[in-house]
Amino acid sequence: MNPVAKLLIIGGIVMIAAGMLWAVGSKFLHLGRLPGDIVVEKENFKFYFPVVTCIMVSIVLSLILYVIRMFTK
Repeated sequence: MNPVAKLLIIGGIVMIAAGMLWAVGSKFLHLGRLPGDIVVEKENFKFYFPVVTCIMVSIVLSLILYVIRMFTK
């Protein structure tokens, strides 16, 4: 099978699994509502920037990719 096709299939499976985990895990993990996320609310304006959530997701993905790279060498 073509390597690009394998990569796309694996990427799709990973995205489906991540979506399912996000749907189930949102009850337990309060991603998007962590302390440190910036929320500015005015009368008819709401600005939301999830700084801490972005940092946490980045750290977790970096660790996962590091472990995957360690085992594929």
